Amino acid sequence: MKSILKTTTALTMVLAFAGQVAAQEALQSIGPGEGEVSIVAWPGYIERGESDAGYDWVTKFEADSGCKVTVKTAATSDEMVALMNQGGFDLVTASGDASLRLVAGKKVAPVNISLIKSWDTLDDRLKEGVWHTVDGVHYGVPYQWGPNVLMYNTKTFPTAPESWNVVFEKMDLPDGKSNEGRVQAYDGAIYIADAALYLMTAKPELGIKDPYELNEAQYAAAIELLKGQRALVGRYWHDAAVQVDDFTSEGVVASGSWPYQVNTLQANGQPIASTIPKEGATGWADTTMLSATAAHPNCAYMWMEHSIQPKV
Repeated sequence: MKSILKTTTALTMVLAFAGQVAAQEALQSIGPGEGEVSIVAWPGYIERGESDAGYDWVTKFEADSGCKVTVKTAATSDEMVALMNQGGFDLVTASGDASLRLVAGKKVAPVNISLIKSWDTLDDRLKEGVWHTVDGVHYGVPYQWGPNVLMYNTKTFPTAPESWNVVFEKMDLPDGKSNEGRVQAYDGAIYIADAALYLMTAKPELGIKDPYELNEAQYAAAIELLKGQRALVGRYWHDAAVQVDDFTSEGVVASGSWPYQVNTLQANGQPIASTIPKEGATGWADTTMLSATAAHPNCAYMWMEHSIQPKV
């Protein structure tokens, strides 16, 4: 299945700001580390063995570089943007939903990829990603990417749902109960693309070729689908931890989600699985970006190189 890594925000911002973002001068060489680096990151992204001793990507880096790592966890893209606007951080693992907002706001600096020794080991599809590259200038190092999966309760669905229709159309689920109030949807404009992806198969007469590039009629159809979905959604989600709670104790049985929530729930012994339905899936791509006011740029560059090593 072809992974879709573009985002609505990325495409909109590229069109709005291409040619308008005055690139600051990127670092030309990496000097001695400043002794620390401060990072805004998604939950689980920068582990030092405290949650699980088998997952420690920080301790050896600190020993080798002399840079002490501090992490501020952010639960949403909007929170990441707010924290970077506030200042005081060197790096952020920005989602495609946030990255070009940070570029346009001049909150992040260009990255000299010649200083990232392992750059050539990255997947070619990520190197020039429109969510972190403007006018040929790179504003970050790709870190994580993945699909927006359909997460479901295996007691409700003994076999994996074949279609996204279980969250978009009113129906009785395999347990004989309605899906009303038992499904969720992502709380963000980017979710319009998920509706458009479903309509590519459900209503082929709309002629949607790319769920991130819609004409007026296609956009109107996606909005209409989302308006109808509102009657089914018990709660819209944007915080991964809250969604985990909802699947644990609030009776939610199906939703678009991230592999993080799936792994967390399974680790907690919950009857949860995930699938990519027949219509395919949208996706996300996160980028480690350097603050325009980073107090520790040398340690930051050391971390960006470390972040794309195989173990991490």
